[in-house]
Amino acid sequence: MEVLRTTAEDPFFVGTINCSDMPHHLFKLEDACIFFCHSGEARIEIDLLEYDITPNTQIIFLPNSIINYSYASPDLSISYITVSNAFFQEATVRLDPSFFHFLKENPVVTLPVERTRTINGLIIALEDLYKDKENCFRLQILRNYIQSFLLDIYDKTHRIFEQNRPEGISRQEELFKRFIQLIHKHCLNQREVSFYAQKMFITPRYLSAITQVVAGETAKNIIDKHVILEIKVLLESTDLSIQEIANRLQFPDQSFFGRYFKKHTGISPQYYRRKLG
Repeated sequence: MEVLRTTAEDPFFVGTINCSDMPHHLFKLEDACIFFCHSGEARIEIDLLEYDITPNTQIIFLPNSIINYSYASPDLSISYITVSNAFFQEATVRLDPSFFHFLKENPVVTLPVERTRTINGLIIALEDLYKDKENCFRLQILRNYIQSFLLDIYDKTHRIFEQNRPEGISRQEELFKRFIQLIHKHCLNQREVSFYAQKMFITPRYLSAITQVVAGETAKNIIDKHVILEIKVLLESTDLSIQEIANRLQFPDQSFFGRYFKKHTGISPQYYRRKLG
């Protein structure tokens, strides 16, 4: 999805995408991105969770989100703001980490019409700023816009979700959220339930009991699903060899890697890659 790529020289982009711009493969978005849907519909998967996109839907992609589009209507029109990972980290360094956990868990929200003025105003302001290449305060202005907008997002979306939130989140649900956060951070090189249980100061057996109650599947199965997703992204969006991918994910050898992938997908990594192209 080339329209979303930033460069060292220009750490942000602003623009519009439509149905024909949507990629038909998994990809990992290295930068931070804000979408706002003006018209049409789409279905999108973010880190294995599926969301429906309709007019006035706002989407916040944090850096390293894994994305897959399964449907986009012909009349789809989305404004986007993309900010490089490095600049995003710099602009948000003083924000509470819990805010980013909230965004990771709630990336998509459909705004009431009266609350769309803020994001539309930001899009217009950043479109003007993007064109103003000679402005010597351009990046400082961008940083201020992004900080103010994210704080406003947190206030508004947090209130929306709080209003629709069931009374009382159980200890098991809190632990499950922590488990998912750890998977996102470590699944490229940690595939054992015991590693995550140790990080959470609980036993592997209790962790699996929690995932069965909250998600209806074992902890190992959830870990493996995220690992397979990461592998598919590397197979689809990079030129790394099978051996290089196995090395990156710290598999003992290519043969073990191939058996692991086939066990969970029914096909070999080589066949999966050939099937794509």
